Amino acid sequence: MRNFVNVCLHRPGVGCVVRRVVLSVCLLAFPCSYAGTGVLRSEVSVAGIGAEADETARLYRSMQLEGVVNWKAFRQAVAGYKKISGRRREVLTLIDFSKPSTEKRLYVFDMKHHRMLYSSVVAHGKNSGENYARSFSNEMGSYKSSLGFYLTSSTYHGSNGYSLRLDGLEKGINDHARERAIVVHGADYANPSVARNGRLGRSFGCPALPTELARPVIDAIKNGSVMYIYAENPDYLAHSSILRPSDLL
Repeated sequence: MRNFVNVCLHRPGVGCVVRRVVLSVCLLAFPCSYAGTGVLRSEVSVAGIGAEADETARLYRSMQLEGVVNWKAFRQAVAGYKKISGRRREVLTLIDFSKPSTEKRLYVFDMKHHRMLYSSVVAHGKNSGENYARSFSNEMGSYKSSLGFYLTSSTYHGSNGYSLRLDGLEKGINDHARERAIVVHGADYANPSVARNGRLGRSFGCPALPTELARPVIDAIKNGSVMYIYAENPDYLAHSSILRPSDLL
């Protein structure tokens, strides 16, 4: 496409009027290579790989996520969501640990009605990093977050109030979530108003939410919805039992 447009613009001996007409035809024929599509150029090139990616790109546009949600994280989350047969609800939660704790990086999507229900800051494990989560573990006592796909389970009232159990779906990556008591809960240290040292407070590995959002978010995602915790982490991608190379672009 780029070479064709260059020819349209620079071919010697073609008049200015003709060049403008040909360029207009180029733009009409290939509108996604330019502005006005609702998806960034780099995102369009990814979306053009095949039908699955194109469908996900349309979903991304329909939810108006450009500039809000990381396309790569979203595409991986949707790819895994579609593969998980045990899900009982058409709800997907994405936690994007490529973003700092001081930014909204938890998103809840209604996959049936194509809309985002919630976006929020979320805390990570204290040994995963300071403002950014960079180190991850599946081990007891690590106090680190774990990446990958989960199914949400039942709720309970514990030491952190109203909480939601998570079942990790990827062996060796997050399948110790239950024994580690990795749950969704609210916490004062996850409230942006009390952030210190340029970051939120941190958990023992749980995705902790601001207290006022914990209950509505938990109620929106409990009992069998999919959660995906994302980071730019080659080791996870190399060992994931759910994502495949075609999902990672």
